[in-house]
Amino acid sequence: MEKITSFTIDHIKLQPGVYVSRKDSVGAEVITTFDLRMTSPNEEPVMNTAEMHTIEHLAATFLRNHKEYGKKTIYFGPMGCRTGFYLLLAGDYSSRDIVPLMVELYEFIRDFKDEVPGASAKDCGNYLDMNLGMANYLADRFLNQVLYHIDDSRLVYPE
Repeated sequence: MEKITSFTIDHIKLQPGVYVSRKDSVGAEVITTFDLRMTSPNEEPVMNTAEMHTIEHLAATFLRNHKEYGKKTIYFGPMGCRTGFYLLLAGDYSSRDIVPLMVELYEFIRDFKDEVPGASAKDCGNYLDMNLGMANYLADRFLNQVLYHIDDSRLVYPE
């Protein structure tokens, strides 16, 4: 079998950032998949499932309720390697296009102190696996280490 595109990225050189992973056409519409890499692969500890699960609930809720991007949000979810998330948006975007949205999203996660949306037995299949404090911390870390001063080295995959 042919290696899929995401496995051709040099994960030794890859650093936290906001990357266009791929663009797909569905009829006349372009779907842009973003790689929201929050930790350095194979260098830093991966995120635990509890904080990733919390970030997923908060981000999906925020994005689907966003005035501009709500109807364009196709999917937000974790990477299996636990180093980041995928965001799929309807539309043809560059990484730089969504930096303001990512700042807004991660500030929302950093500052969120209420009950996590969907964190109940009725709404979620693993509602006890949540860690809001660590989600707040990781969002703050991503904002300060990456998003607030992002440059092209964190917007385009390394060669």
